[in-house]
Amino acid sequence: MSASSHLEHLPRSLQLTLGLGVAALALFPFMGLENTDYYLQMLTQMMILAIFAMSLDLLQGVTGLVSLGHAAFFGLAGYALAFLTPEGAPIGLWWSLPLAAAGAGLAALVIGFFVVRTHGIYFIMVTMAFAQMVFFLFFDNKGLGGSDGIYINFKPSTALGGWNGGAELLDLENKVTFFYFTLAALLLVYAFLRRLLFSPFGRALAGIRVNEHRMRAMGYSTLWYKLTAFTLAGILAGVAGYLWAAQTGFVNPELMGFHLSAHAIMMVILGGMGNFAGAIVGAFAFEYLMHVFKDLTKHWQLLMGGFIVLVVIFAPRGLLGLGQTLAERLGRRSGQAPSTGSVAATGEHHG
Repeated sequence: MSASSHLEHLPRSLQLTLGLGVAALALFPFMGLENTDYYLQMLTQMMILAIFAMSLDLLQGVTGLVSLGHAAFFGLAGYALAFLTPEGAPIGLWWSLPLAAAGAGLAALVIGFFVVRTHGIYFIMVTMAFAQMVFFLFFDNKGLGGSDGIYINFKPSTALGGWNGGAELLDLENKVTFFYFTLAALLLVYAFLRRLLFSPFGRALAGIRVNEHRMRAMGYSTLWYKLTAFTLAGILAGVAGYLWAAQTGFVNPELMGFHLSAHAIMMVILGGMGNFAGAIVGAFAFEYLMHVFKDLTKHWQLLMGGFIVLVVIFAPRGLLGLGQTLAERLGRRSGQAPSTGSVAATGEHHG
C-alpha cells in the first residue's frame, strides 16, 4: 500500500460537508418520510458497519495490515450477547457490552500473537485461516447454535440497577432511541480513533506501515505495536458486532465468514484508507450501492466489483480522496480568477 493511497488530512470544505452529513443523519428521524422505520433500521445498520470498517481501517489503513479474518471478532461479540442474554429477560447493557467487546479483544490478542509474526500475503492467509476455524467451530457445533444461529429475544437493558431493577435510561427497543445510541457510539469511536491516529502510538503505527524495518532499527518494538493494534481493532469490531446482534436480534456463523471481512475491506478502500471518516463514507456508500444494484439485477456482485475496480483505478485514495482532489481544483480556479482578487488557499488542506 503506497503512501499516495492514504489520506490522513481533509480539506476544510470536505470537513464541512461531512459535518453537514452528520447533522442530516441526526435530523433524519424528524423528516417525516414514508417507511421511516425501514430507513431507520437501514441507517442504523450502516452506522454499525461503519464502526466495523473503522476498526479494520486501524489495521489496514493505519498499520498496513490487511486482514481477511476481521469478521471473526465481529461475530464473536454478537454470539457473546446471544449467550449472555437469558430467555425471559434482557441483559444489562452497561456490563454486557464491555464484556462482549473484551471477549472479542481477548480472541484478537490470542490470534494476533501468532499472526503478527507473519508479513504480506502470509499475514492475509493466516488471518483468514483463523477466521475459518472460528466459523466452522460455530457452524458445526449444535451446542453453539449450529448453522441455524441463535435468536436474541430482548434488546439490552439500560437500567443501572441490575437485570431489570432501576429505571431505564434509554429504551433500546425503540428504533429511534437505538438509532441515536448507535450514532453516539459511531461518533465516540471516530473521535477516539482520530485522537489515536495523531498520538505517538498512532504515528508509530503509521511508521510501521511505511517502513517497518526502519522503525525496528530505531528501537521500536514493532511486534508489540502491531499486536496492540490488532487487539484494539478486535475490541472495536466487537463493539460493532454487539450492536449488530442487539439490533437484528439474531446471530449466525455468517457474521464470522469471509464475505463480511471482504466487504469491510471494500468499504475501507471505497471510502479512502488512513482517514477514519473514509471508512464511514465507504460503509454508507457500499451499503447504499449494494441496495441499488440488488434492485437492478441478481448479479449485483458484478456491478459492485466493477465499481470498486473503477474507484481503485481512477480514485486510489477513495471517495474522500476524490472529494479532496475536486476541492483543491476548485480552490485553485477560484484563487486564479482575476475578478475575485483572492489567492489560492494552499494552506487550508490540512484541517
